[in-house]
Amino acid sequence: MTRTRMLRRQMVSLVALALGALLGVVLASGMVSARAVDTTAVTHEHAASATAKTTRTAFHDQMRKLWEDHVTWTRLAIVTFADGSAGFDATAGRLLQNQRDIGAAIAPFYGAAAGSRLTALLHDHITIAVEVLTAAKAGDTTAFNAANARWYANGNEIADFLAAANPRSWPQKLMRADMKTHLDQTLAEAAHELHGQYAASVADYEAIHAHILMMADQLSAGIVAQFPSRFR
Repeated sequence: MTRTRMLRRQMVSLVALALGALLGVVLASGMVSARAVDTTAVTHEHAASATAKTTRTAFHDQMRKLWEDHVTWTRLAIVTFADGSAGFDATAGRLLQNQRDIGAAIAPFYGAAAGSRLTALLHDHITIAVEVLTAAKAGDTTAFNAANARWYANGNEIADFLAAANPRSWPQKLMRADMKTHLDQTLAEAAHELHGQYAASVADYEAIHAHILMMADQLSAGIVAQFPSRFR
Protein backbone atom coordinates (compact mmCIF):
# COMPACT_ATOMS: atom_id res chain seq x y z
CA MET A 1 0.00 0.00 0.00
CA THR A 2 1.43 3.36 -0.98
CA ARG A 3 2.02 6.07 1.64
CA THR A 4 -0.62 8.26 -0.02
CA ARG A 5 -3.32 5.58 0.32
CA MET A 6 -2.39 4.97 3.96
CA LEU A 7 -2.70 8.68 4.76
CA ARG A 8 -6.06 8.79 3.00
CA ARG A 9 -7.37 5.87 5.10
CA GLN A 10 -6.13 7.50 8.30
CA MET A 11 -7.87 10.75 7.38
CA VAL A 12 -11.13 8.90 6.64
CA SER A 13 -10.92 7.11 9.99
CA LEU A 14 -10.27 10.37 11.82
CA VAL A 15 -13.16 12.04 10.04
CA ALA A 16 -15.41 9.09 10.94
CA LEU A 17 -14.33 9.27 14.55
CA ALA A 18 -14.93 13.01 14.61
CA LEU A 19 -18.34 12.65 13.01
CA GLY A 20 -19.20 9.87 15.45
CA ALA A 21 -18.15 12.00 18.38
CA LEU A 22 -20.11 14.95 17.01
CA LEU A 23 -23.16 12.78 16.45
CA GLY A 24 -22.85 11.48 20.00
CA VAL A 25 -22.79 15.03 21.32
CA VAL A 26 -25.81 15.98 19.23
CA LEU A 27 -27.75 12.91 20.37
CA ALA A 28 -26.74 13.44 23.95
CA SER A 29 -27.86 17.06 23.73
CA GLY A 30 -31.14 15.98 22.22
CA MET A 31 -31.70 13.49 24.99
CA VAL A 32 -30.93 16.09 27.63
CA SER A 33 -33.29 18.54 25.94
CA ALA A 34 -35.97 15.89 25.74
CA ARG A 35 -35.52 15.10 29.40
CA ALA A 36 -35.67 18.82 30.20
CA VAL A 37 -38.91 19.19 28.24
CA ASP A 38 -40.40 16.14 29.94
CA THR A 39 -39.41 17.48 33.36
CA THR A 40 -40.90 20.85 32.51
CA ALA A 41 -44.12 19.20 31.39
CA VAL A 42 -44.33 17.21 34.60
CA THR A 43 -43.61 20.34 36.63
CA HIS A 44 -46.39 22.23 34.86
CA GLU A 45 -48.74 19.32 35.37
CA HIS A 46 -47.98 19.26 39.08
CA ALA A 47 -48.37 23.02 39.27
CA ALA A 48 -51.74 22.85 37.53
CA SER A 49 -52.84 20.13 39.92
CA ALA A 50 -51.77 22.21 42.89
CA THR A 51 -53.39 25.42 41.71
CA ALA A 52 -56.64 23.56 41.03
CA LYS A 53 -57.06 23.46 44.81
CA THR A 54 -58.02 26.64 46.62
CA THR A 55 -56.05 27.62 49.69
CA ARG A 56 -57.96 27.67 52.93
CA THR A 57 -57.03 31.32 53.42
CA ALA A 58 -58.26 32.35 49.98
CA PHE A 59 -61.55 30.53 50.48
CA HIS A 60 -62.00 32.06 53.93
CA ASP A 61 -61.43 35.52 52.47
CA GLN A 62 -63.75 34.88 49.52
CA MET A 63 -66.57 33.85 51.84
CA ARG A 64 -66.04 36.93 53.99
CA LYS A 65 -66.12 39.15 50.88
CA LEU A 66 -69.42 37.64 49.71
CA TRP A 67 -71.17 38.13 53.04
CA GLU A 68 -69.67 41.57 53.62
CA ASP A 69 -71.10 42.50 50.23
CA HIS A 70 -74.43 41.12 51.40
CA VAL A 71 -74.70 43.41 54.44
CA THR A 72 -73.06 46.38 52.70
CA TRP A 73 -75.44 46.39 49.74
CA THR A 74 -78.36 45.66 52.08
CA ARG A 75 -77.48 48.76 54.08
CA LEU A 76 -77.17 50.88 50.95
CA ALA A 77 -80.53 49.56 49.76
CA ILE A 78 -82.10 50.52 53.10
CA VAL A 79 -80.56 54.01 53.01
CA THR A 80 -81.53 54.74 49.41
CA PHE A 81 -85.03 53.35 49.99
CA ALA A 82 -85.55 55.44 53.12
CA ASP A 83 -84.36 58.58 51.33
CA GLY A 84 -86.37 57.88 48.19
CA SER A 85 -83.13 58.02 46.22
CA ALA A 86 -83.06 57.34 42.49
CA GLY A 87 -80.10 55.08 43.22
CA PHE A 88 -82.26 52.45 44.90
CA ASP A 89 -82.93 50.37 41.77
CA ALA A 90 -79.24 50.09 40.86
CA THR A 91 -78.36 49.26 44.47
CA ALA A 92 -81.08 46.61 44.70
CA GLY A 93 -79.85 45.11 41.43
CA ARG A 94 -76.33 44.80 42.81
CA LEU A 95 -77.69 43.29 46.01
CA LEU A 96 -79.57 40.63 44.05
CA GLN A 97 -76.38 39.84 42.10
CA ASN A 98 -74.71 39.13 45.43
CA GLN A 99 -77.29 36.41 46.14
CA ARG A 100 -76.36 34.75 42.85
CA ASP A 101 -72.68 35.03 43.74
CA ILE A 102 -73.23 33.30 47.07
CA GLY A 103 -75.17 30.47 45.41
CA ALA A 104 -72.38 30.05 42.84
CA ALA A 105 -69.79 29.85 45.63
CA ILE A 106 -71.32 26.70 47.14
CA ALA A 107 -72.17 25.00 43.82
CA PRO A 108 -68.68 23.46 43.37
CA PHE A 109 -69.16 21.62 46.67
CA TYR A 110 -72.86 20.80 46.87
CA GLY A 111 -73.82 20.84 43.19
CA ALA A 112 -75.51 23.24 40.78
CA ALA A 113 -79.01 22.44 42.05
CA ALA A 114 -78.01 23.31 45.62
CA GLY A 115 -76.39 26.54 44.43
CA SER A 116 -79.55 27.49 42.57
CA ARG A 117 -81.69 26.63 45.60
CA LEU A 118 -79.64 28.83 47.91
CA THR A 119 -79.73 31.65 45.36
CA ALA A 120 -83.54 31.38 45.21
CA LEU A 121 -83.85 31.43 49.01
CA LEU A 122 -81.56 34.45 49.28
CA HIS A 123 -83.42 36.18 46.43
CA ASP A 124 -86.62 35.79 48.47
CA HIS A 125 -84.72 37.03 51.52
CA ILE A 126 -84.13 40.33 49.68
CA THR A 127 -87.46 40.74 47.90
CA ILE A 128 -89.46 40.04 51.07
CA ALA A 129 -87.26 42.52 52.93
CA VAL A 130 -88.29 45.17 50.39
CA GLU A 131 -91.93 44.34 51.15
CA VAL A 132 -91.18 44.78 54.86
CA LEU A 133 -89.56 48.17 54.19
CA THR A 134 -92.39 49.30 51.94
CA ALA A 135 -95.05 48.41 54.52
CA ALA A 136 -93.05 50.02 57.34
CA LYS A 137 -92.53 53.24 55.39
CA ALA A 138 -96.24 53.38 54.53
CA GLY A 139 -97.27 52.66 58.11
CA ASP A 140 -99.29 49.65 56.96
CA THR A 141 -99.21 47.43 60.04
CA THR A 142 -101.16 44.55 58.49
CA ALA A 143 -98.91 44.34 55.44
CA PHE A 144 -95.84 44.75 57.62
CA ASN A 145 -96.78 41.89 59.95
CA ALA A 146 -97.55 39.57 57.03
CA ALA A 147 -94.31 40.36 55.19
CA ASN A 148 -92.28 40.19 58.39
CA ALA A 149 -93.66 36.72 59.22
CA ARG A 150 -92.74 35.47 55.74
CA TRP A 151 -89.29 37.04 56.09
CA TYR A 152 -88.53 35.16 59.29
CA ALA A 153 -89.96 31.95 57.81
CA ASN A 154 -87.60 32.41 54.86
CA GLY A 155 -84.73 32.86 57.34
CA ASN A 156 -85.56 29.47 58.84
CA GLU A 157 -85.63 27.94 55.35
CA ILE A 158 -82.13 29.26 54.68
CA ALA A 159 -80.93 27.92 58.03
CA ASP A 160 -82.53 24.52 57.38
CA PHE A 161 -80.98 24.33 53.91
CA LEU A 162 -77.52 24.94 55.35
CA ALA A 163 -78.06 22.49 58.22
CA ALA A 164 -79.13 19.75 55.80
CA ALA A 165 -76.03 20.35 53.64
CA ASN A 166 -73.56 20.11 56.53
CA PRO A 167 -75.23 19.06 59.80
CA ARG A 168 -71.94 18.38 61.59
CA SER A 169 -70.62 21.94 61.17
CA TRP A 170 -73.93 23.78 60.79
CA PRO A 171 -76.51 22.27 63.17
CA GLN A 172 -80.05 23.46 62.58
CA LYS A 173 -80.48 25.10 65.99
CA LEU A 174 -77.31 27.15 65.54
CA MET A 175 -78.15 28.17 61.96
CA ARG A 176 -81.68 29.23 62.92
CA ALA A 177 -80.34 31.29 65.82
CA ASP A 178 -77.75 32.95 63.59
CA MET A 179 -80.30 33.79 60.91
CA LYS A 180 -82.72 35.19 63.48
CA THR A 181 -79.98 37.44 64.87
CA HIS A 182 -79.17 38.63 61.36
CA LEU A 183 -82.82 39.45 60.67
CA ASP A 184 -83.34 41.12 64.05
CA GLN A 185 -80.29 43.31 63.50
CA THR A 186 -81.27 44.23 59.95
CA LEU A 187 -84.83 45.07 61.01
CA ALA A 188 -83.51 47.38 63.75
CA GLU A 189 -81.18 49.04 61.24
CA ALA A 190 -84.06 49.64 58.82
CA ALA A 191 -86.37 50.98 61.55
CA HIS A 192 -83.75 53.43 62.79
CA GLU A 193 -82.96 54.60 59.26
CA LEU A 194 -86.64 55.08 58.37
CA HIS A 195 -87.19 57.13 61.53
CA GLY A 196 -84.14 59.31 60.96
CA GLN A 197 -82.21 57.85 63.87
CA TYR A 198 -79.01 57.76 61.88
CA ALA A 199 -76.50 57.31 64.70
CA ALA A 200 -78.43 54.26 65.90
CA SER A 201 -78.61 52.94 62.33
CA VAL A 202 -74.84 53.23 62.00
CA ALA A 203 -74.35 51.39 65.31
CA ASP A 204 -76.73 48.68 64.07
CA TYR A 205 -74.60 48.21 60.98
CA GLU A 206 -71.45 47.76 63.08
CA ALA A 207 -73.15 44.91 64.94
CA ILE A 208 -74.48 43.44 61.67
CA HIS A 209 -71.01 43.55 60.13
CA ALA A 210 -69.37 41.75 63.06
CA HIS A 211 -72.09 39.09 63.14
CA ILE A 212 -72.03 38.37 59.42
CA LEU A 213 -68.24 37.92 59.47
CA MET A 214 -68.70 35.35 62.23
CA MET A 215 -71.29 33.56 60.09
CA ALA A 216 -69.04 33.70 57.03
CA ASP A 217 -66.23 32.12 59.03
CA GLN A 218 -68.57 29.37 60.21
CA LEU A 219 -69.55 28.64 56.62
CA SER A 220 -66.02 28.58 55.21
CA ALA A 221 -64.71 26.48 58.13
CA GLY A 222 -67.58 24.04 57.69
CA ILE A 223 -66.93 23.55 53.98
CA VAL A 224 -63.19 23.10 54.54
CA ALA A 225 -63.90 20.49 57.26
CA GLN A 226 -66.38 18.67 55.02
CA PHE A 227 -64.20 18.73 51.88
CA PRO A 228 -60.58 18.79 53.14
CA SER A 229 -59.16 17.30 49.92
CA ARG A 230 -60.41 20.30 47.96
CA PHE A 231 -58.08 22.67 49.78
CA ARG A 232 -54.38 23.12 50.37
